[in-house]
Amino acid sequence: MSHEEPIRQTRRTGLRLAYFMLKTINRAIREYQMIADGDRVAVAVSGGKDSLGLLYLLDVRRRRFAHWCHARERYELAAFHIQGDAAGPTPGHPPLEAWLAQTGIPYVIEKADIPEGEELPMTCQRCARHRRRQLFEMADRLGYNVIALGHHADDLAATALLNLLQGGRCDGGMAPRADYFEGRFRLIRPLIYTPEKEMRRLARVLGLPPAPPDCPRRHDSARAAAAGLLEAIAPRFPNARANLSRLALRAYPPQATP
Repeated sequence: MSHEEPIRQTRRTGLRLAYFMLKTINRAIREYQMIADGDRVAVAVSGGKDSLGLLYLLDVRRRRFAHWCHARERYELAAFHIQGDAAGPTPGHPPLEAWLAQTGIPYVIEKADIPEGEELPMTCQRCARHRRRQLFEMADRLGYNVIALGHHADDLAATALLNLLQGGRCDGGMAPRADYFEGRFRLIRPLIYTPEKEMRRLARVLGLPPAPPDCPRRHDSARAAAAGLLEAIAPRFPNARANLSRLALRAYPPQATP
C-alpha cells in the first residue's frame, strides 16, 4: 500500500459522509434562503469541529460534486478566524493555520480587536458582541456579504432551554438567518438541522486539527450549564434535544419550501 492510500481513503469516506450530511444542510439553506447566486460567504472559524466541518461541507457543496450535492447557487467561500477569547487576544494556533492552508480555501486570521478599557475577562455576551462586530468589519473590508456560523441543532436546543429557564420563553437567540444593515450582510446557520453527533463523526473521519485552548469562561457560561443539563437528562429523555430544537425554530418559520 502506498503512503498516499490512507489519504485517498479518508477523502473518499469524507465525501460519502458529506453526501448524507448535505441533505439536511441543503434543506436549511433552501428553506431560509441562506445563500444566493454570487454570494461571497465567510465561515467564522473558531478552530473547533463545528466551524471547520461547516467550512468543509460548504466547500464540497459548491465545487467538488455540485451535481450530486444539488447546490443550486454559485458562491465564493473563505474562512475568517479571530484569535481571542473572553480574556482578550490569544496566540496563534499552528495546527489550525496548517489545516486551513492545505484546504486551498482563502482564509484571514486577525487578532481580536478589544476596545480600550474593556474589563477582562469579558462576559460571554460582551465577547460575542465584539466578535460579531469584528466579523462584520472584516466582511465589509474584504467584500463578503454572508457570514456563516457553525451552530448546530444541539446548540439551538441548549439555547432554547436557557431562554426557558432565564426568561420563560424558548424563542430567540439563534435565528437560522438574520439580515443586518438593511440587508447589506446576512448571517446564516446552515447546521440548524444537524445534530452534534454528526459533526463529531465528520471530525473523526477528516482528522480535523485539535481546537485552540478553551476560553477561560467556557465552563462558567449559562449556555454551557444548559448544555450540561441536557446531557444529564438525555438517558431519561432521549428526545429532549430534538424537541427543544424544533420548539426554538417555531419562532422562525421557513421562507421557502425545501
